[in-house]
Amino acid sequence: MNRYLYTLLVTLLLPLFLLYLLWRSRKEPAYRQRWGERLAWTKPQRSGGILVHCASMGETLAALPLIRALQQRYPDRLITVTTTTPSGSEQVRQHLGDSVQHCYLPLDLSGFSRRFLKALNPELVILMETELWPNLVHHAQRQGVKLMLANARMSARSARGYLRFPGLVKPLLNGLDAVAMQNEVDGERMMMLGLEPAKITVCGSLKFDIAVSAEAMGETERQRRELLGERSVWCAGSTHPGEFEVMLAAHRRLLALHPDLLLLLVPRHPQQFEAAFALSRAAGFVTARRSEGALSEGTQVVIGDTMGELIQLYGMADVAFVGGSLIPRGGHNPLEPAALAKPILMGPHDFNFAEIGETLVRAGALKRVANEEELAAQVEHLLSLPSQAKATGKLGQRVVEINRGSTQRQCHLAEQLLEAHTAEQALNP
Repeated sequence: MNRYLYTLLVTLLLPLFLLYLLWRSRKEPAYRQRWGERLAWTKPQRSGGILVHCASMGETLAALPLIRALQQRYPDRLITVTTTTPSGSEQVRQHLGDSVQHCYLPLDLSGFSRRFLKALNPELVILMETELWPNLVHHAQRQGVKLMLANARMSARSARGYLRFPGLVKPLLNGLDAVAMQNEVDGERMMMLGLEPAKITVCGSLKFDIAVSAEAMGETERQRRELLGERSVWCAGSTHPGEFEVMLAAHRRLLALHPDLLLLLVPRHPQQFEAAFALSRAAGFVTARRSEGALSEGTQVVIGDTMGELIQLYGMADVAFVGGSLIPRGGHNPLEPAALAKPILMGPHDFNFAEIGETLVRAGALKRVANEEELAAQVEHLLSLPSQAKATGKLGQRVVEINRGSTQRQCHLAEQLLEAHTAEQALNP
């Protein structure tokens, strides 16, 4: 498949995409909104500067250190941040507010991408992690815009998929001017797919540059004391359907040994908040919603139904389980609880964070579990040995501290591309 066949396929699928948005909007009304941005009918209000595309919530949160570093380095340059999901959009608004221009990235049709880029006219486009869109890259390249893939990763599973379309993937990758890889192994996979080695710089992961201030930690401790008192707590964060049941079954086992134990169950997606709440109630647990604030004395499960609060909920816990890993979703970010010095548990399916996971395992900061029995046993072990649990958490925090610095390395790459763009514009006004 080449870019023309890809564009034809996307065009044919456009009606299905719109129907999908309507279907998602049944539970999330935001999917019915701002279609003008998705279809490139609504133009950005301001033009120029730097475009950072983050897709969804995870990429947006990972990009925050880089965006803030660019804002500090270029206070007079416009930064536009695009996403494709309402959850990503909400994170932009919550963390960056009016300091950036924000809109959805249009669907990757040739005409949409061309119209969007012509209206925005950026100097540099930064794509986060695996956000590789053939028409966006093609038209940015034709327009003379510099292109950078930041915090890039390429799992073995993804590489096998990309290998099926060499006519599309190789030109796509080589349309990029610079690729900031998270690690050497993923960089080798990119080269296997056809990326020129000279374009690769191994910078580490932006996720290691997560910042948790002493003030924020103090506030989290205050909230824990106020809401939870002296109760032991474990948090299952970024969980999915198929994992809710496992968490609740493990919690039932744990309550037999720790009757006052509280589970903070945090679904990954907002549309699953009510499903998780209903499952917990149906299983017979006294269940509350985080959004309700105060808890009754007998509450056994709290559903984390607020957005952008996961790190605070991890901070309230004695033990953290990171979801998306007991089912084949690839896992979510274990560095958030690591930065908070929490002992970490994950399932076996962590291919999205394979190297980070292995680093934490080797450091003794993370244990993998395969089912409810192993999960309950590990949580019980950590709760029963609080001094050992704290020491385990400190090992993870040390891993985060040692690996900091990716933000500055990737910011430097962006600076080089902006300088190159300025020089090219001076030669070809």
